[in-house]
Amino acid sequence: MATARKGRELFTILETSADAESSGACDGQESPLNLSADVKWFEIPFRKPDSDEEDEEDGVREDDDDDDGGGGENGFAAAAVAEEEEEDAAGLIAGGGCNIILVTGSNGVKHDDEEQAEDCYYSTSTNCSDAAAAAAAERDSDIDFSDLEQEEEEEERRGGGGFLRLGDELDDDCSSADFWGEPDQLIAIEPFAAASGPQHSLGDDADTRDYFRILFPDSLLEHMVEQTNNYALYRQRRSGKSDPHWHPTDAREMSAYVGLNILMGINQLPDAGMYWASDVFIGNAGFKKTMTARRFEKLTQYLQLCDRESEPVRGERGYDGLFKIRPLLDVLENTMWDAYAPNRCLTVDKCAIVAGGRLSPSQYMPSEPLRKGLTVWMLCDSRSGYCHRAKICVGKPSEDEAVASLGYRVVTSLVRGLEGQYHHLFMDSFLTSVPLLQRLLRDGLYACGPTQPGRKGYPEVLRPRNVGKLSQGEFYQCQRGNLVATVTRDVKTVSCLSTNSAPGIVGISPGRQQHETDGEGESDSMDSSGLSFGVPRPLPLLLYQENMRGVDLCDQLRECYHVGRPCKKWWRYFLWFYVNLCIVNAYIMLRESRGGAPPAGFNGKQFTQRHFRVRLAQQLIGDYQGARGMERAARKRHADSPIEYGHRLERMSERSRRCRNCTNKGLRHESVFGCKICNVHLCRGGCFSEFHK
Repeated sequence: MATARKGRELFTILETSADAESSGACDGQESPLNLSADVKWFEIPFRKPDSDEEDEEDGVREDDDDDDGGGGENGFAAAAVAEEEEEDAAGLIAGGGCNIILVTGSNGVKHDDEEQAEDCYYSTSTNCSDAAAAAAAERDSDIDFSDLEQEEEEEERRGGGGFLRLGDELDDDCSSADFWGEPDQLIAIEPFAAASGPQHSLGDDADTRDYFRILFPDSLLEHMVEQTNNYALYRQRRSGKSDPHWHPTDAREMSAYVGLNILMGINQLPDAGMYWASDVFIGNAGFKKTMTARRFEKLTQYLQLCDRESEPVRGERGYDGLFKIRPLLDVLENTMWDAYAPNRCLTVDKCAIVAGGRLSPSQYMPSEPLRKGLTVWMLCDSRSGYCHRAKICVGKPSEDEAVASLGYRVVTSLVRGLEGQYHHLFMDSFLTSVPLLQRLLRDGLYACGPTQPGRKGYPEVLRPRNVGKLSQGEFYQCQRGNLVATVTRDVKTVSCLSTNSAPGIVGISPGRQQHETDGEGESDSMDSSGLSFGVPRPLPLLLYQENMRGVDLCDQLRECYHVGRPCKKWWRYFLWFYVNLCIVNAYIMLRESRGGAPPAGFNGKQFTQRHFRVRLAQQLIGDYQGARGMERAARKRHADSPIEYGHRLERMSERSRRCRNCTNKGLRHESVFGCKICNVHLCRGGCFSEFHK
């Protein structure tokens, strides 16, 4: 053994030679839990430092040295051996080997009591009150989960069994000096045996609309129709004048309206009016056939999801910041959760919604690809990307205590209903904390994710000021039961907490082959096949890299094609976000239910998400045609023999109007005659027959 730093007796390096690595490599065994088979991994057994035996032997050596008189030479030889071992360790790290650094002291302080010294290998100096932290989070945080307030009140009335406040029933000893111990304990991971995958009774003849209807039921469309008609009357009463261009809508028209918004995300144009342009290279015949541009504009103007007359204002009892989309959230939260049973590995992360204009709920996130937008926390499947739940976040935290409280509330609300099923959660560093992982472990859920080293409960000896600068491949670990704290350096220093990975297991993931290296750096180690392998990583970091991708997969599918048009109303962005999310989930369900086979009637080679969206939009629109569309269809159908179908030239009104046929040719003529079926004025000459052709 060799000390990692001169003058300090805190860290002990357990080195792995080439023989140890080859013997420790688990070629004939299965890979660790949730780890892909192409990761080379091996286990480093922990050897507890026998400090007590060394102290006893030191006394014997001192007596022998005094008798022989050669103490100086022996001390010099021991120092030389230590330096050689330290150089070997540094070379092993640079060459792609693996070292596990285990803390064997408590900030360099020796305890007189031997039992106390053994129990305090990993001490912390965090002294903060749970109640004070919770109170500060309540006062300072301007983050509002309005859709969780009712659930909290209900559980408090039941007796407070499910939703805990931070610091109410958590373990208070996570900040004590003897909380963390040596990483030599066995962890217990229960097998996952719950049912998973799509949960529906659709047959093989089910199409895209059937899968979408599971998540976005027809009752929700009917609710949108009812509230839209009510809101149109409400607006006209407030203004004191009627809208001559508005007439009540129905479920068929609303379904066609949603289908047109889906197609707008595939065939994208700068302005919505361009879809109805007369230019043959820009205008879309399908849009013109379905409804007029004015009708689409009126539906967009009066579209509503709630009863605006009964909306409570800010400060009143029952005020809800998400009142405008509450009916949508209540329906989709249940349908998305029931349609697909969660798999073993789940991801909790946030996504951003693109929002135009200055909206109060928008947040600035400098570390995200989309730096400004509306934030939504999502629980997604790590394998397929299916979104099980989504919680809307409004505002931003101002204090560290508020951040910890928010992360605790987010995760516990997203995983409600999974208790005792032994799922594995992978979370962002914004959410991971020691109290949260303790709570999840008590609920029968395992978790893993990076964290901030300054948070409550994280081992004091693993914080940057005590660890110092690490080399690539070095990592320190502390343990308490299933809870393992790790600090390592890959590209940068990473602190991690986990309850689903044993300490002492490292692995090397395959990386990209580097053909050229700069003068300062060194290329990764290469095997005989030419595949390069990076630096060794501890098991928690490997599991995180393998499974922290569910929300990213969902975002990739969702961001390919947007739904809806930009507007000034913030709740419209959430409406089209959830519609788009239902489309993605329905596509995942169809793909897994049919084993990748396309639905009946599809003639292409591969059924992609684009085909799914086009097919869904076509089925939502169906054969619906607005007033102008029916007029054009009748005109084309009766063009051969207009008289046979009742088209005749007759007097339309006492007042003359412009001839439609002359207007189409750029001329101005007026007439009191025309065709009542087509509802147009026409000249008595050849305009009647020319118009019907």
